[in-house]
Amino acid sequence: MRELEELRRRFCGHVPGLMGARHSYAVLCPLVEHPDGLHLLFEVRAAGLRQGGEGCFPGGRAEPGESPMDCALRETAEELSIPPSAVTVFGMADFICNQRGFLLYPVPGLVSPAGLESMCPSPAEVAEVFTVPLSFFRATEPEVYTYDLVPQEPVGFPYEELGISRNYSWSRGRVDVPVWRYEGHVVWGMTARIVRELIRE
Repeated sequence: MRELEELRRRFCGHVPGLMGARHSYAVLCPLVEHPDGLHLLFEVRAAGLRQGGEGCFPGGRAEPGESPMDCALRETAEELSIPPSAVTVFGMADFICNQRGFLLYPVPGLVSPAGLESMCPSPAEVAEVFTVPLSFFRATEPEVYTYDLVPQEPVGFPYEELGISRNYSWSRGRVDVPVWRYEGHVVWGMTARIVRELIRE
């Protein structure tokens, strides 16, 4: 049957993703070696960008067919001029499924001294860079704020036709927002959630 063949073609070798996802993003979690141990490297978004002034990891939206690792390395090269050859990627951390319908893939990797020396932030995208010792995150509990995801009842929903009560309990959710402060900089939100995962033992 033609329909069966179409389904076989569609799903043979298919790599599952998030149903309904519009985009996926990736960030590099750049580790750098300092005399006092490993640090995470962060950038501050340029003022003219969406969420300007926020601390984050280098990264952005994946291009069609691009792997999270390639995306994270490309974006790091574009934003900080650190070439992919200067980064030793360890693998993939757990990803975030955002309620707005996208996936965010963290890619932890070690930046070589030469890569750090070559770093030249793009003024259009990066206001400044800073590092925070991993030991600080491990020794310091973040402040954690939580907000509720509250559903709004769809107008005209056919309760009676579906045989369910108008008191139907729509699914709710909660989102944790960790916040760390370090020497005048703030690491929070999804970036802080990634940090929390990286230091988890």
